[in-house]
Amino acid sequence: MACRICNNDNLIKFLSLGQTPLANSFLEKEDLNKKEDTYPLEVGFCPNCKLVQLYYVVPPGMMFTNYLYVSSTSDTFKLHFSKMAEELSNLMKLDVNSLAVDIGSNDGVLLKGFQKFGVRTVGVEPATNIAEIAKKNGIDTINDFFNDSVTDQILSSKGHADVITANNVFAHTDAIKRIIYNVKRLLKDDGIFVIEVAYLVDMLQKMTFDIIYHEHLFYYSLAPLDYLFNQQGMQIFDVQRIPTHGGSLRVFVKKLESSKPVEKSVSEILGKEKEMGIHELRIYENFANRVYEAKEQLVKLIKGLKNQGKAIAGYGAPAKSTTLLNFCGLGRGFIDYIVDENNLKQGLYTPGTHIPITPPSMLDKRRPDYILILAWNFAEEILNKTKKYKDDGIKFIIPLPEPVTV
Repeated sequence: MACRICNNDNLIKFLSLGQTPLANSFLEKEDLNKKEDTYPLEVGFCPNCKLVQLYYVVPPGMMFTNYLYVSSTSDTFKLHFSKMAEELSNLMKLDVNSLAVDIGSNDGVLLKGFQKFGVRTVGVEPATNIAEIAKKNGIDTINDFFNDSVTDQILSSKGHADVITANNVFAHTDAIKRIIYNVKRLLKDDGIFVIEVAYLVDMLQKMTFDIIYHEHLFYYSLAPLDYLFNQQGMQIFDVQRIPTHGGSLRVFVKKLESSKPVEKSVSEILGKEKEMGIHELRIYENFANRVYEAKEQLVKLIKGLKNQGKAIAGYGAPAKSTTLLNFCGLGRGFIDYIVDENNLKQGLYTPGTHIPITPPSMLDKRRPDYILILAWNFAEEILNKTKKYKDDGIKFIIPLPEPVTV
C-alpha cells in the first residue's frame, strides 16, 4: 500500500489491534443481535516522509454523517477553545470585518469564542445532527465536508478568511491535499491556517494507543506535516505543544506570500524528533511490544477483580474506548455499565462489546466497587466531579500508560 502523502509504496506494518467496529458506531438495543461490521486496525510507518498511518481506510460517509461526539460536553474543551479563540483574535488583531472559518466545527464551540470578539464566523461540519446543534446555538454552519463547492460558497458569500482552523480534523481525512488546496484558495495572503493534531511523540511516550481507531487515519509528528505543507506550497511558521488528547501539536501555517517570520519552535521540535529516533522503525516496533504488554496488564487486573466478585463500571464512552475495550476483550462480562455525560450516547451500547451506556446517576443506583476511567484524558476533571464516590471507598482505575488504581 502507498503512503498517502509521498506515494512511497514501501509502508512497514508495525502494529495490529485486530478487527474492530467503527469507534463511534454505538448500538441501539434492537441492534445487539445483528452482525456488526468490523475492519482491520493496522498501523504502518513510511520510511520516506515518516508518516504513521492506518492501512485500511473506511469511507468517511460511514463515519461522519451522523456523529455522537459533542465538543461542549467537556468543560476542559470549552475552556480550551475559548482560550484559543482569544489568542488567535489577539494574534491576528481580528475585528468585525474579519472572518474566521472552522473546518470540522462540531457544535460551534470554537466559533462562539471568536464571536465574543465581534468576528464574522462560519463553520463547516459534515455530521447533520451536530450541525443542527451548532445552528441552534446561533453558529452559521454549512452541513458538508470542506470541499471545492463549500469553498466557492464561502468565498462568494463571505469573502476570504483571516483565520482558518481545523482542530482534530487533519488526522481524520484521506483528502488532506485537497483540503490544503482549498485552504489556500480561501485564505487571505496574510491570513493563517491553524490545526491541532494529537502528537505522535506523546502517543509513543505515554502509551495512549487507544487513540488509534478508524477515524484517525494519520498519527502525526511534525516532520511529515512539514513535508506535506512544503509539498503543497505552504509553510509552517510556528508550533506549540498543548495538553489536549493526551498531548497535541498546534501548528501555525502561512501562505508563501506571507511575510510572517518562521519561529525557532519549528526547527527545535524537528530537531528533538530526530534526536529521539522518531524517524526510525525501531521506535515503533518497541511501541508495539509495549502495547501488547499494557493489554496483558489491564486484562489481568480486571479479570482478577471480577474473580473476587467486584463490580466494575466505566466512566466515559469516548471513541478511544472502542479500541481499548475491543482490543482487550473487555465486554459485559467484565464491565457492568458505562456512565457518560453526553446524552446522545445514553441508552446506547458500546460497539463490539455491548456494554450499556447510562447517565452518571447510575453510579448511585448500582454502586460499583471500581470505576475504570475510559475517558482518561479527562481523568482530573472526572476525579473532581466524582470525589464523593472516592470518599465513599470506590476505587478508580486509570488504564494507560499502565493500569493505576487510585
